[in-house]
Amino acid sequence: MLLHLQIRNLAVVRTLAVDFQPGMTAITGETGAGKSIALDALGLCLGDRADSAMIRADAEQAEVVASFAVNPQSPAGLWLAEQEFSSDHDDDDQCVLRRIITREGRSKAWINGYPVTVAQLRELAPLLVNIHGQHEHQLLTRNDHQLHLLDHYARHQQLLDQVSQDYQHWYQLRKQQKQLEQQQSDRQARTQLISYQLHELQEFALQADEFEELEQQHRRLSNSAALLEDASFALNALYEGEHNNAFGLVQSALNRLEQQLENDTKLEPIVRLLHEASVQLQEAASELRHYHDHVELDDEQLAQTEQRVSQAIKLARKHQLEAAQLPHFQQQLEQELAQLQQQTQNADESEQLVKAAAQQYRLSAEKLAASRSAAAIELSNRISQAMQQLNMPHGRFSIAVEHQPQAPASKLGTDQIQFQVTTNPGQPLQALNKVASGGELSRISLAIQVITASQMTTPTLMFDEVDVGVSGATAATVGNLLRQLGQSCQVICVTHLPQVAAKAHQQLRVDKTTDGEHTETVMVELEHQQRVIELARLLGGDSVTAASTANAEELLAVS
Repeated sequence: MLLHLQIRNLAVVRTLAVDFQPGMTAITGETGAGKSIALDALGLCLGDRADSAMIRADAEQAEVVASFAVNPQSPAGLWLAEQEFSSDHDDDDQCVLRRIITREGRSKAWINGYPVTVAQLRELAPLLVNIHGQHEHQLLTRNDHQLHLLDHYARHQQLLDQVSQDYQHWYQLRKQQKQLEQQQSDRQARTQLISYQLHELQEFALQADEFEELEQQHRRLSNSAALLEDASFALNALYEGEHNNAFGLVQSALNRLEQQLENDTKLEPIVRLLHEASVQLQEAASELRHYHDHVELDDEQLAQTEQRVSQAIKLARKHQLEAAQLPHFQQQLEQELAQLQQQTQNADESEQLVKAAAQQYRLSAEKLAASRSAAAIELSNRISQAMQQLNMPHGRFSIAVEHQPQAPASKLGTDQIQFQVTTNPGQPLQALNKVASGGELSRISLAIQVITASQMTTPTLMFDEVDVGVSGATAATVGNLLRQLGQSCQVICVTHLPQVAAKAHQQLRVDKTTDGEHTETVMVELEHQQRVIELARLLGGDSVTAASTANAEELLAVS
């Protein structure tokens, strides 16, 4: 609930401080006095756009402070606690909003003394106050606004959230599916190419390190005659030659030196080395003999090896690779093919997921439509009754809800909403904008605002001259509706109708004064006798007479 509003240097206000009471508060005043200044100032505290032109001409900055009583368990109280903006005093359930606008166009804001952004003010605003403007009826003919009003009255936010979530889920899956479909052609072409390349590589089946082995084998086979000849020469030179082979010469030298060991022991290391050399020569000769015996002169195997090496080089050149890289390249292609096949499988699965998401969305949209239809019947009846109270005795209001299961999806469902009305007997229901006059539209709008406002959890409701176009007995009915609404929440109403103002629990008057050089707007709370005079002025068109005073007394007496 709004407790206090303080304004400094805003528009024509120099300084203004107002305390607000529970129930219904009426704000009255002469035309042009600035009756809406409280709503404008409060709007700044709630995050409205700030403009340096709003600052009083002789000031450098404007300041607005609004104090609210907030239940800690209310949506506003929970928001403050979540944001850690709660009051520092445990026993203080107040929320103080402060906004400053400077001549340079800068704006600063605080919540309970904590600096905040305008976005945070706007987030908190609907949890504290709901403002209904005097031009609300102009929105009433728009289908999107009609849908908003119905959903607001139905209070099925959970269903709306579910439909929105299902829509977003479906939308994202369809987006992914579309991307997969767009890639399908490229994926098929790439799969076909890789499959052909892999078939060729797998058929050739070159193994890791095989090409190096083939090259080595080819060199050995192509040089086998020379290898055999040189091995034979080396074997003869080392061991098997009839004259002067290396083993025989070493052995002769060893025998002579062994005989001289008794004469000189310094020969012992040399003898030992020659003995080792003799052993090494024998082993080398043995290995060389084995090698010589197994050297192959196989022209057929040479031809096969040459053919495989040639094929490997040709295949590698085709892929612009080194022949030794073919096995690794084949492995890469196999991995890519597996990925492409997985993407194809994902595309098939995506189609099933999209179908499931669409089914879930349609189911949620159907539940939302059922809730809307039920709320539409109840709201239609209440608005029809209010119309009849507002001097439209034959008025009938109906909200048509057409559920369109196959309509294009949206986050608000697939329902077509239309407000329909008839004001004369025998006249069929027609779209609101086709049959209602300006005055009727204003009254219907007022009825809708009051009835939908009664469904709100917002503790403070503000009405800015929503009773325009209403007069006489109808005005008294409007006042009764607002006063009745004030029993469940705080209602602040800017009005020019005495019948409405008389129903208020509290009345504030806005006056504009001037000394010829400066103009200033002030707002004062009226006592009983002051209210009588103000109501008489409203009744008499700014002239207070005995008759208008008596009428004012009567209005207050029956409130």
